[in-house]
Amino acid sequence: MNLILWRHAEAEDIAESDLARQLTPRGRKQAQTVAKWLKGHLEADTVVLVSPAARTIETAQALTDQYRIVPEIGPGADPSAVLTAARWPEGVAATVVVVGHQPTLGLVAADLVAGQRTEWTIKKGGLWWLSGRERNGNGQVVVRAVLAPDLV
Repeated sequence: MNLILWRHAEAEDIAESDLARQLTPRGRKQAQTVAKWLKGHLEADTVVLVSPAARTIETAQALTDQYRIVPEIGPGADPSAVLTAARWPEGVAATVVVVGHQPTLGLVAADLVAGQRTEWTIKKGGLWWLSGRERNGNGQVVVRAVLAPDLV
């Protein structure tokens, strides 16, 4: 399975509530830039799971209008909620994109890659593309890509 951890793009600092915070003009550009790159690399049957926050929904909409809102992966979610929603390592699909938040996504990346729940930072609008595989009877995680919107 491919698991893509995509942090929402830059959002406004103040809104009616945390969940209502929307993308800034810069954030919309970040989301569009990364989405364009992703579109060239994703299979048609990719599943996109999104936090219920406005900023994650707007980020995902730059990629597709076919996504599932998953309340359990909202701001402050436990990293295990992300893995459960994606059904790691078997997957709800061969490729799952999770559009979410820090520090949760960084904790998931650190746990899968290094085996430790350490707070790794994923830049706003950035992503980590991880693949699970089995070698010699052991599960392994391969880092396929780490991308920041200003480098695309």
